[in-house]
Amino acid sequence: MTMSKALAALLVATFGTLPIHGFVPSSAHSPSSLSNDALRPPSLSLSSAISQKTLLLATENANNKESSSDTLSLFSPCKINLFLRIIRKRPDGFHDLASLFQAVGFGDTLNLSLIENDKDEFTCNMEGVPTDSSNLVLRALELMRQRTNKKDVFFNADLFKRCPAQAGLGGGSANAATAMWGANELMGRPATLDQLIEWSGELGSDITFFLSRGTAYCTGRGEVMTPIDPPLPSGAKLSIVKPDFGLSTPKVFKALDYEQLSTEDPQALCDTFLKDGVVSTDDKYYINDLEQPAFDCLPELKALKEELLEVEGFDHVMMSGSGTSIFCIGEPADNDAFVKEFDSREGVSVFTSEFINRKEGCWFENPEN
Repeated sequence: MTMSKALAALLVATFGTLPIHGFVPSSAHSPSSLSNDALRPPSLSLSSAISQKTLLLATENANNKESSSDTLSLFSPCKINLFLRIIRKRPDGFHDLASLFQAVGFGDTLNLSLIENDKDEFTCNMEGVPTDSSNLVLRALELMRQRTNKKDVFFNADLFKRCPAQAGLGGGSANAATAMWGANELMGRPATLDQLIEWSGELGSDITFFLSRGTAYCTGRGEVMTPIDPPLPSGAKLSIVKPDFGLSTPKVFKALDYEQLSTEDPQALCDTFLKDGVVSTDDKYYINDLEQPAFDCLPELKALKEELLEVEGFDHVMMSGSGTSIFCIGEPADNDAFVKEFDSREGVSVFTSEFINRKEGCWFENPEN
């Protein structure tokens, strides 16, 4: 039943049949809200026996009937690495890195709800995404159950994915962080943000970043996060160009030539980006130590970057993470020509996006909404 019908039914049940005009539901909402859309105050023609106060009370009651405190729809953003330095290989086989991460407004949507069941349910629209216990969303939900000791709480998770695999955009990590945030909300916030950040490192390297406000300096395997507060301003435009071919992160690291690593101090790089801004920062500081091995594995990826460097209007062009996405800061001077040349090309996808951040205590919002 729609809210307008619910209100009408409530009024009829209470006062009998009355003429009602101008009832308009609001469309504004927040993805992190636990309730449905609020209602604009209606313009009504009622008998004089009903006061405006009574009408507003009826509206509130109808709204409460329609709201759901056990369902969330959350945006799961991607990230880019404004610089990525590989510091050393560790005894455990992982690599120490240092990187400035930035959230962008391209990503997935996670619909999460509480269910009366003895296990979680998970579905995804994208073929090839595992739906068993190896999926990061399910692992995140299980982690939240164990860490909060709410072991009888289970979820239905429906993931609508747009972010491609093996893109270097952190899509899977973002899904896990989004699931942790959403589960905590639906459970009644038993965990603090600091606890979520601490626990997230158990699931993977990049997950911790997505619990920042949108910009963070990350070290270790990527799980040691220094939030940048305030984050970089939202709204900076970029295009993400993703060829259909991908590269696994282990394969990229296996091809890494340690002799070709940059010697730039990562903390100095971070300071430069924060002082000068992403557009004004000199191109020489846009460093990704994983471009060399990725380009050695896929020379056509290097060729694609070189093509994008020739597009007028882009301030900086670089591969994100371990690839194979290439991000382009700025906007093409001739967007129609750019789309025709790249987005219409077989085997290449282009996603237009922008920098985003989130307000304290709220989750990320999709700028396309």
